[in-house]
Amino acid sequence: MVRKMKKEYQSAPLPFMGQKRMYIKDFKEVLKQFPDDAIYIDLFGGSGLLSHVAKREKPNATVIYNDFDNYRQRLDNIGRTNTLLAELREMVKDFPRKEKLPPEIRSKILRCLEEKEKNGFVDYITLSSSLMFSMKYATSLDEMKQEDFYNKIRQSDYNAEGYLDGLEIVSCDYKELVAKYRNMQNVVYLVDPPYLSTEVGTYKMYWKLSDYLDVLSILVGTSYIYFTSDKSNLLELCQWLGKNYWVGNPFAEAGQKRMYRTMNYNSAYTDIMLYKSKKK
Repeated sequence: MVRKMKKEYQSAPLPFMGQKRMYIKDFKEVLKQFPDDAIYIDLFGGSGLLSHVAKREKPNATVIYNDFDNYRQRLDNIGRTNTLLAELREMVKDFPRKEKLPPEIRSKILRCLEEKEKNGFVDYITLSSSLMFSMKYATSLDEMKQEDFYNKIRQSDYNAEGYLDGLEIVSCDYKELVAKYRNMQNVVYLVDPPYLSTEVGTYKMYWKLSDYLDVLSILVGTSYIYFTSDKSNLLELCQWLGKNYWVGNPFAEAGQKRMYRTMNYNSAYTDIMLYKSKKK
């Protein structure tokens, strides 16, 4: 007998950069092409939204949510977050909505956050959406101290009741999950890695191009739903490699010179010169 599930969320209950709320309708449609009793493995679980929707749409399936970014800790502390937001609302109630807060109020808020941090967990990512503009997110008090604050305080409490119901929750490197389920039948991978060449600031990982290509290697011969972006040029790269498979690595045995460049206080990159003299 299929147990009727609770509310189906159309977006993650707490802010998370990269959640697939705009894809939910299409994701549900695509899920219809996959078995109702499969093992769905959300390799890069993020906010858990894909896992949540998969379990609601496929209640007889096993859905494994890899909470590598510890989103569950933020959900477990929603009560603390709601209490803190209520205090912040009181602090800014006399100031216009969406306007920049004066330095004395900003300092008062930072002192409040510092005190709260001494007594337990503070969800800085969620607070960022109430105090910052332009999709900025802070993950620590030190990062908050670098930003201006605006009166964007959420006016209602957050709620995540039933959001993780029915999910098997793990927290590990995605390669461990792939190794565990590699030889099992009826497995579907949900693959939503941090996008190449886009902001990955709230993810607890640093990714290189080779990391993305490692992910692609696990897709061969499997059932999957994979997410990417045209900013990454990953599809174009794969198409080129498919047509020019004989090229190999043109930089094999090439020398390198690297130069570190800074653009501003929080942005930098490395210029690379590669060289190779063709042997006669």
